[in-house]
This record gives sequence, C-alpha cells and structure tokens, in this order.
Amino acid sequence: MQKVIKSTDIKKDLQSVIRNILHDKLFILTDENTERLCFPRIKDIEEVKQAEKITVKAGDKNKNIETLGFVWKYLTENGATRNSLLINLGGGMLTDLGGFAAATFKRGIKCINIPTTLLGAVDAAVGGKTGVNFNGLKNEVGAFAPAETVLIDAEFFKSLDYSNLLSGYAEMLKHSLIDKDEEWIKIISFDTENIDYEKLNQLVVDSVAVKERIVEEDPFEKGIRKALNLGHTVGHAFESLSYNMGRPMQHGYAVAWGIVCELYLSLKLCGFPKEKLRQTVYFIKENYGEFYFDCNQYEKLYELMTHDKKNASANRINFTLLSDIGQIKLDQTASKEDIFESIDFLRESVGL
Repeated sequence: MQKVIKSTDIKKDLQSVIRNILHDKLFILTDENTERLCFPRIKDIEEVKQAEKITVKAGDKNKNIETLGFVWKYLTENGATRNSLLINLGGGMLTDLGGFAAATFKRGIKCINIPTTLLGAVDAAVGGKTGVNFNGLKNEVGAFAPAETVLIDAEFFKSLDYSNLLSGYAEMLKHSLIDKDEEWIKIISFDTENIDYEKLNQLVVDSVAVKERIVEEDPFEKGIRKALNLGHTVGHAFESLSYNMGRPMQHGYAVAWGIVCELYLSLKLCGFPKEKLRQTVYFIKENYGEFYFDCNQYEKLYELMTHDKKNASANRINFTLLSDIGQIKLDQTASKEDIFESIDFLRESVGL
C-alpha cells in the first residue's frame, strides 16, 4: 500500500524514506522549474548528492512519448537496474511521467513522489495513476503503479502563483463533493484570495485522506474509485479542446467547469439539490476564469468525451454523478441532448 507522509522537515523525512527503500542507485527526476525552485531544498541530503539528476522540459505538452523515451534512455545510459530508485520532484505532469517511466523501465522500478504543486499533492501524486498524453488525448497511455511513498510538504505550495493554486483547489472541491457536507462547506467558504497556509495545509491533508480511502478500497478503478472522476468526463474534453485550439488550460480549471456540467446532469438525472448546485457554481464563477468557445465546438467536445477511458464502449459516455453530496451514482449515462444542455448551462451560469 502506498504510504503518504505529511512532512514538516523535508530533508529529514526524505532521507529516512530513501534509507528504508532497498536500492542500488538513486535517480532524481525534475523539470526545468522544479530543478531551479525546489531541488535546492533537498540537494544537501547525502544520498541526493550522490544521485543522478534527470531534468526534462516543464509543461503538460511535454508529458509525451518523446520525453518518456528521454527518461528511459537516461536511465539506461547511466546504469539503472531493476533495483534502482527514482524520485519524482514536481507537479502532476512530472509525477505522471516519472511514475510511468518507473512502472515500465525494466518492467518496473520503485519510485518516490514529492509533489511540488497543490494539484500534484491532492491528485496526481497519490493513487497510483501514471501516464503520458498521446495522439492529442490526455493520459491516453499509462498504468496503475503507486509510488512507494508520497511526501507532502506544504512549504512548496507557497511558491505557486494564484492560478496554479486554484488548479489544485478544484480537485479538493471535487473530493469534498464526493465526501460529506462538512468538508464541502469548508472548501467553498475558504478565502482563496487571502490564503491562510496553515489552514490550507490541513484542508490538503483532509482532501488527500478522501482519495486515499477510496483508492485503498478500489485500487484499479473497478467500482467506487470511479467517484474520483466527478467533473472529469467533461473536464478532460475541455482540456483536450484547449490544447487543440492552441490555448492550453490548466487541468483544475477544466475540472471546475466539468464539475458545473456534471452537477447540472446530476440535478437533472439524479435529483442533486438545486441550492447546493447554485452555491458550488457561484464558488466556481467567482474563482475560475473564462475559456471562450462556442456552440460550433459542442460536437468536438462530444467526440472527445467518447474517447474517455472510463467509457464501457465507444458509443456510451460514462459519468460519475451525485444525488447529493457524498451520494455517488457510478456509471451513469446521459443523452447527447442532455450533455449539450449542460454545456449551455455552464456558459450561461459562469459566463463563458
């Protein structure tokens, strides 16, 4: 089982984790940003001084087969064996890529995730999903391969700009919606403009606990883990569309807008309370920006949804919906008309 550690002393905690995992050689994967901003916080650890460092280009557009091949090649040329250990120091793009590299190199080596973004901490680094984008589709190729340990240190989040912080916060909103009313109220009432980092740190720990609990019950997404897909069927379509348009959006923003659409479908198809929908939509409208598209792109969005990995078949789009907060309805379907109606609702209520 994956171990998640809330770290208050990253050097001490990381050194302890490294020493407790049997390995012959240590590698550290960073991107250009985390190499500059985050690596200095761990570079003085004795084991890290002796490690091989791999640095890739930053940004989700680089989470691809070419970058994956670069990591494999570096590992091969620098003496990695199936007993080597890889540390992934970065956001979701980096832990997805590094996790998949570790899962596939010599049929699998061990890795440690140190998420440096809020999104990475509450989403990508925890739960074992790894992968790369392929053929214009998000996370099209990947594997379930949990890191040995995930070290969460809120100090990293202080360097995030506002949009990156909000991107991660959208996943925390999702976790609260599939959990319980008390957590949802905490999330939508948190002051995102004047951030209390101590309070945020506790919200992050609580949010990660929701995902951990679900993943432990269903590690390979055969049942309840599908709850974590709330907002993602439509959200991933928005994200892919934004890349196709050459205006890439951050994952959490796409998920936030996906949540609006899928809560609308929840209202229409499962009786989700209208007042809770209104409050959630208001929070999203107040905190997330605009992505301009028009009705001419609805067909493209629908086509992208048909490629979603959660679908049981090519002509059946699967949704995770809610009848209330914490009342999860898995494997729901909606008509094309209802889906287009939900996108209309998003544009009307959020002003896209």
